[in-house]
Amino acid sequence: MRRVCLMLATSLLLTVPVMASGTHSSAHDEIPIGKPGDKKKVTRTIEIIMKEDGQGKMMFSPAKLVFKEGQTVKLRFVNQGEMDHEFVMDEEATIIEHKAVMEKNPDMEHDDPNAIRLAPGARGEIIWTFSKPGTFKFACLVPGHFEAGMHGPLEVDSAVANNP
Repeated sequence: MRRVCLMLATSLLLTVPVMASGTHSSAHDEIPIGKPGDKKKVTRTIEIIMKEDGQGKMMFSPAKLVFKEGQTVKLRFVNQGEMDHEFVMDEEATIIEHKAVMEKNPDMEHDDPNAIRLAPGARGEIIWTFSKPGTFKFACLVPGHFEAGMHGPLEVDSAVANNP
């Protein structure tokens, strides 16, 4: 009987749909790269373009992002490509781990405040507070897009270093 229950429990676990949960469980939780921001405190807006070049290369423009510790920004996205693209920002190890899960589950849905997925021609935004300094990464984790060049560095400079 015990063996049957264990087999049933294992079977149920294997049939549960996989959802991307990132490194947090709610909009109030802070992750290493920061936390969801208050739109009333936005001090900077950056437009980020997602696209392909027709030669197999995929990209974000700008290709590198730099912020100050404590800064609240509005990241405004435009998918100018002909394919779905996403933007996920986090620690590099977490991005690589999430990428591996996405390769096995390409239709995975996301509900993370540090990520957005857009259809061709769509627009969206993330309001974010970069509360900790460090070197992070952003990427499109749709299978094959990272390999086609759709990733870049994200730096959060210490507020102390910027204000001697």
